[in-house]
Amino acid sequence: MPSQSPSEPHPSDETIYNIIPIQNLRLADHPSLRFPEVRAAAAALRNVNCLRRPPFVPWQRHRDDLLDWLGAYFGFQPHNVSNQREHLVLHLANAQIRLQPPPVNIDTLDHSVLRRFRRKLLSNYTHWCSFLGCKSNISDSCRQISAADHCRELLPFFPSIWGENAFLNRVVKPIYDTVKAEVENSKNGTAPHSNWRNYDDINEYFWSRRCFDKLKWPIDIGSNFFATTSRGKRVGKTGFVEQRSFLNLFRSFEKLWIMLFMFLQAAIIVAWKDNKTYPWQSLEDRNIQAQLLSVFITWSALRLLQAVLDVVMQYKLVSRETMWLGVRMVLKIITSVVWIILFLVFYTRIWSQKSDGQDWSSADNKRVVNFLEAALVFILPEILALVLFIIPWVRNFLENTNWRIFYLITWWFQSKTFVGRGLREGLMDNIKYYLFWIVVLATKFSFSYFLQIKPMIEPTKAILDLNDVRYKWHEFFGNSNRFAVGLLWLPVVLIYLMDLQIWYCIYSSFVGVGVGLLSHLGEIRNVQQQRLRFQFFAGAMQFNLMTEGRSLSLRTLSSKFKDALHRLKLRYGLGRPFKKLESNQIEAHKFALIWNEIILTFREEDIVSDHEVELLELPQNTWNVRVVRWPCILLSNELLLALSQAKELVDAPDQRLWSKIGKHEYRRCSIIETYDSVRHLLLTIVQYNTQEHSIITTFFQEIDNSIDIGKFTKTFNMYALPKIHSHLISLVGLLIKSKKDVNKVINILQALYEVVIRDLFREKRTMNELKEDGLAPRRPLSGAGLLFENAVELPGSENDNFYRQARRLHTILTSRDSMNNVPLNLEARRRIAFFSNSLFMNIPHAPQVEKMMAFSVLTPYYNEEVVYSKEQLRTENEDGVSTLYYLQTIYADEWVNFLQRMRREGMMSEAELWTNKLRDLRLWASYRGQTLARTVRGMMYYYRALKMLAFLDSASEMDIREGAREYGTALIALMKFTYVVACQIYGTQKAKNDPHAEEILYLMKNNEALRVAYVDEVVKPDGTEYYSVLVKYDQKLEKEVEIYRVRLPGPLKLGEGKPENQNHALIFTRGDAVQTIDMNQDNYFEEALKMRNLLEEYKSMYGIRKPNILGVRENIFTGSVSSPARFMSAQESSFVTLGQRVLANPLKIRLHYGHPDVFDRFWFLTRGGISKASRLINLSEDIFAGFNCTLRGGNVTHHEYIQVGKGRDVGLNQISMFEAKVASGNGEQVLSRDVYRLGHRLDFFRMLSFFYTSVGFFFNTMMLSLAVYAFLWGRLYLALSGVENSVAGNTNTNGALRTILNQQFIVQLGLFTVLPMIVENTLEFGFHAAIWDFITMQLQFSSLFYSFSLGTRSHYFGRTILHGGAKYRATGRGFVVEHKKFAENYRLYARSHFIKAIELGLILTVYAGYSPVAKGTFTYIALTISSWFLVVSWIMAPFVFNPSGFDRLKTVYDYDDFMRWIWFRGGVFAKPEQSWERWWYEEQDHLRISGLYGKLLEVILDLRFFFFQYGIVYQMGIAAGSTSIAVYILSWIYVVAALGMYSVIVHARGKYSAREHIYYRLVQILVIALVIVVIISLMVFTEFKFLDIFTSLLAFIPTGWGLLLIAQVFRPVLEETMIWGTVVSVARLYDAMFEIKTLNYDARFDGEMRDE
Repeated sequence: MPSQSPSEPHPSDETIYNIIPIQNLRLADHPSLRFPEVRAAAAALRNVNCLRRPPFVPWQRHRDDLLDWLGAYFGFQPHNVSNQREHLVLHLANAQIRLQPPPVNIDTLDHSVLRRFRRKLLSNYTHWCSFLGCKSNISDSCRQISAADHCRELLPFFPSIWGENAFLNRVVKPIYDTVKAEVENSKNGTAPHSNWRNYDDINEYFWSRRCFDKLKWPIDIGSNFFATTSRGKRVGKTGFVEQRSFLNLFRSFEKLWIMLFMFLQAAIIVAWKDNKTYPWQSLEDRNIQAQLLSVFITWSALRLLQAVLDVVMQYKLVSRETMWLGVRMVLKIITSVVWIILFLVFYTRIWSQKSDGQDWSSADNKRVVNFLEAALVFILPEILALVLFIIPWVRNFLENTNWRIFYLITWWFQSKTFVGRGLREGLMDNIKYYLFWIVVLATKFSFSYFLQIKPMIEPTKAILDLNDVRYKWHEFFGNSNRFAVGLLWLPVVLIYLMDLQIWYCIYSSFVGVGVGLLSHLGEIRNVQQQRLRFQFFAGAMQFNLMTEGRSLSLRTLSSKFKDALHRLKLRYGLGRPFKKLESNQIEAHKFALIWNEIILTFREEDIVSDHEVELLELPQNTWNVRVVRWPCILLSNELLLALSQAKELVDAPDQRLWSKIGKHEYRRCSIIETYDSVRHLLLTIVQYNTQEHSIITTFFQEIDNSIDIGKFTKTFNMYALPKIHSHLISLVGLLIKSKKDVNKVINILQALYEVVIRDLFREKRTMNELKEDGLAPRRPLSGAGLLFENAVELPGSENDNFYRQARRLHTILTSRDSMNNVPLNLEARRRIAFFSNSLFMNIPHAPQVEKMMAFSVLTPYYNEEVVYSKEQLRTENEDGVSTLYYLQTIYADEWVNFLQRMRREGMMSEAELWTNKLRDLRLWASYRGQTLARTVRGMMYYYRALKMLAFLDSASEMDIREGAREYGTALIALMKFTYVVACQIYGTQKAKNDPHAEEILYLMKNNEALRVAYVDEVVKPDGTEYYSVLVKYDQKLEKEVEIYRVRLPGPLKLGEGKPENQNHALIFTRGDAVQTIDMNQDNYFEEALKMRNLLEEYKSMYGIRKPNILGVRENIFTGSVSSPARFMSAQESSFVTLGQRVLANPLKIRLHYGHPDVFDRFWFLTRGGISKASRLINLSEDIFAGFNCTLRGGNVTHHEYIQVGKGRDVGLNQISMFEAKVASGNGEQVLSRDVYRLGHRLDFFRMLSFFYTSVGFFFNTMMLSLAVYAFLWGRLYLALSGVENSVAGNTNTNGALRTILNQQFIVQLGLFTVLPMIVENTLEFGFHAAIWDFITMQLQFSSLFYSFSLGTRSHYFGRTILHGGAKYRATGRGFVVEHKKFAENYRLYARSHFIKAIELGLILTVYAGYSPVAKGTFTYIALTISSWFLVVSWIMAPFVFNPSGFDRLKTVYDYDDFMRWIWFRGGVFAKPEQSWERWWYEEQDHLRISGLYGKLLEVILDLRFFFFQYGIVYQMGIAAGSTSIAVYILSWIYVVAALGMYSVIVHARGKYSAREHIYYRLVQILVIALVIVVIISLMVFTEFKFLDIFTSLLAFIPTGWGLLLIAQVFRPVLEETMIWGTVVSVARLYDAMFEIKTLNYDARFDGEMRDE
């Protein structure tokens, strides 16, 4: 609901501001005054004396600044000016704070800050000017500037902003209207991409000088650039034309396909030679050597294909202005044809000269030399590319230098584009990925030759030599053995073309493990290993997270060496860093503050209990303990072990006993802490100025004295220590009870005193001696009572610290196990282990918070859940399971911890959870889902961490010792961190009183650094205006306040929505970097501590470039929710960890695959932003940021010492929709200019890495499915034709067939995902854990899941490229707590899985019936087991992974629901969920938008279903062994008759079934009678057999389905005829039949499960 009257606060309102009150820095109470850098930046802006007064507007030099001047001159909006003013001041202030060394005059903005910022901001503009050959309007002189010149330096800093009046109306809006009109021309994405201009076309129009000639300045609105309708006047596509075709894969990666096809040809030539085991033996034959020259003919033919494709797909680019592009296209075709002719002539001359059986003469050799000379000229460009590969800096220089001579040299090979230049990496990086791919290719080609190609040669020869084949059908070709050979080779070729993906997967897995080991991943795999290194962990935290006054800018070689040496000591325990903590208590306190804060966040998240907090925390030194007070879990059982050692060495001297105990640091600390704690405890509970207090003091003094002189063991009896230990346990146990009995405490103290006096001293003392030594009362006790009777005074219950320390002492005294199960929660254990391990990795040093880079976090949000409501938590599904009950079950320990926390906070009964504690309950549930509340909590840990780190940087020694919690450092944290949530429809939600708006306001109220950006629609008489608005919650005003309101040129959503939501909020972010976080992500406090370390990576060189995107590791936190979620988590983990690790190093081709990555904000702001939003083509918007970065010469790295949480879909349906979206997105990427340019501009080996980790993965997945189809259809052809019967005894043939199947079976088991998962788990968790996890997943049917996912990716990727139809699929990201009805599963999987599985099952069934090879059960199983597994996976997975999927009662309900759905015709407004007919039409939408090529290929593919009829009718008895074509022609009579009778019944049902039902039944009886008469007549007068009735079903049902599919393609023609009604009716009948077949599989599987 649009807003009617928005409040528009004037930007000069000084009470409302974003981070700092930039309108009035003189506010006395604002803490920003402590930063002179802020005042200096603001003063530089106000220095406008050198600028002339703007006309026609009021101008106050004493108040207005440079941005006001710009706003006055260009008509920028006041709020836009205010936003950029704060943006600029904050950035310049932060930059000046980071200066090393600090400037002399800190109250003046340093000129180097300005120059550095300007150079970065205008770098792309400068390159653009150089590219176009234009002179830049910005000078870059290096002269020293004065304060008066700051305004001129700042002028170019004003980034592209949105405004009104002149700028909005004459610059922004015309371009926006053009884009909007083009989007409308796309017809909601259904029009071909080539018919409308997308974002890239608009942008690339400015990559040529014609933009100046055509657009002019001021912009000429009448330019044909703005025309969107007239074909003659309108500017068409620019730079690239997206055409929908599979041939894009060849066109973009032709070097790869040329390599594969040429090797295949060469390998067949070499392997064809008889009796040669190894290829080099065959190469000794000169004939083979000459035959190998034919690969150059193939190479030139492929070049011709490439040239022709360029013309066919890109001809629309040719115009009067781009005539030379057309000339080059034509010349390339002509050149390719010339080379083909030339090679054919030379090759023919070689063989025409040589006669068979003769040796090679000198004339023959000369002609071979002539051929080679021509080939050398042909490959000269490739030789040049190889040379430039070896010296990459030369290639980069040539491409980045805009000299015309260089452009003329490269004109033939590539078009001149602004991007894609200088992409070569450094020599060392080249060598690394060069060696990787050499090994991969060598393995692939060796495998292909010996195990794919060579085994096929003998069967091929055998089949070609067959002359007595008895075909069982009519043969159209005289010698069809070649067709059989083609079918035999087809699956082999398909696997050959895709198995490089497998080899890449294998080698990348092991390389990834190697890189991980070198990065020190997996060194601390669990809490137990973390305990062993905890003492070094403290040093590592101090070294990496504390600044220690290090200078980060001056990193000399010696300092780097010292750092490396120190890391080595920390990592492997060389030296004793914990000694430093003891000698430097300040560092110990800092470590304790950080560690305890981490444990506190664990407790707030309810992943640890109160007791576990006490076991894990590192308490402050409140009892004068002389050693580091390690967490109790480290000291467990250590005291008992020390006592046992003391008993063993009872007579040993002190030095020997202590040296043995001191070898164990935790044991040493436990003894000292226990001793000091017992002394403090006794002196605390015994009143001061009493004789008992004096006795205790004297006793401990005597112990200290004996230790000092080294006579402890000679003075005291070690055998008495266990008794003392026992009494101390009893004493402390009484103290920590809730109800304390002072009398029992006194009794224990008296007993303890007796043991000490009687047993502890070796030399017995009399009472008088004890009195003289001060160990006994010298005068009668007060009240004439016993010892301690009137001297004990226990601290009050309010003294929480005393009893907390007493509980700790009790734990140390009593612990007898290793506490390996602390903490109990697996997530807490994982996080502790990862954080500990990360601090031993190579992490950049942390700067002080003041000197760190500022950054923002940006999260796009639409209408997802913010916080779960009470109704959502309580509502039960049909099985009585509520969301809250589901969460309580899977997070049982966390629920217990939550209840404990609530009771500690005052809850008396669980009923209060739905009243007083409802907010806490809703948040607890929301923090375990994929909600905005969880994401905000996680990202706000950055703010919390920065406040703590800033406190540790600047706090005094006293503050640190006291552990002050109010850090008072909020401003510096706000200056360094901003969190913007782009809630696109927040304004509409507020207007509608949507509960989501209330929850968003609650989040803002409780998170100071949170800002919300949204798009507001304001209805005015002259139309609707759109504004980008930023709001926050003002703690002083106690309400939401509007900070900025920037008018937009029109509606926000023109493309995919999410990218535009990010882009409109990007102007409100701050800092040098921006982290893009999705709505399903989380963060952890301990990881937030390392963010300033991560940002330091921007200063490091990775290869020859600094990074522009910092890749961050992800942790999938939804793996425990369900089995599919676990499988998805394992698959994702292997990709986002191992896969991206290898892509970053050594392959240097990591892009951007998700939302935890950190962007160099200004670099991307000046290079197209972080998101592309064009309709459909940018469906997977994330990866295009990586494409853009790489093409523009950026660098993407990956860092695994920091992680961010990420949620994934948890149900099979959600996962399938997500994978469909990703596969469709990759299908659209195949068409994009980005993929084409990367395929051409990257060097060969990086191109291979790019292909096999992006679109190539999905293409090869589809190829795997096609290989299964090719194999089965080929086997069916051989069986039905009779060829297989003729070669049944040929062992070579069967061996080749087994070779084919073995290969695809290995892949089908999930090698793509299984191997990376195993090796990554081995690295991080150990081999045994990895194997156990793998076995467990197999028992949970993970192979079923992965095979099903293979079908999803194959279907949607192929269909998108062929027809289009990609779309965003909202998965919901909710919990799967209810049974999905079969009708819903059928709608989702019918076309992608069920029907394909039925087709494969039908092929396997027919093959089993007619193949002579399949007569043997073992042989049939061996040949078809992998294919049957695929069939079962594609049909059964939706039942296996559906809650209550095999419940008989639910199956019955599902059947009834499906039948209601399929027979309900619905109306105009019926939804696909309600009516089969509406769903059926929706499933054909991709055919309606498909082009001629797609429809033609669809028809060709559909013709395969006619093969069943052609093959089977000749096997029927009625054929009487005839192979005449008339048999097949006559069989169509059956099809026509069946359709005719069905049409009659349908017509009769429509006409008579409602009112004259008897006529409808009469028609049915007549039809049935006619069928019976026909069958009887056939049985009497022909060779027709009764079995032929059932056999004919296998023949004609597929034919009917094929006709239906073809009819759908011709729907525009048939829909207007009477035939279409029959088509719809038959289609409904087929879907009902498929449903029965699928449920039949389900029933069989259910029965087998129950039997077991």
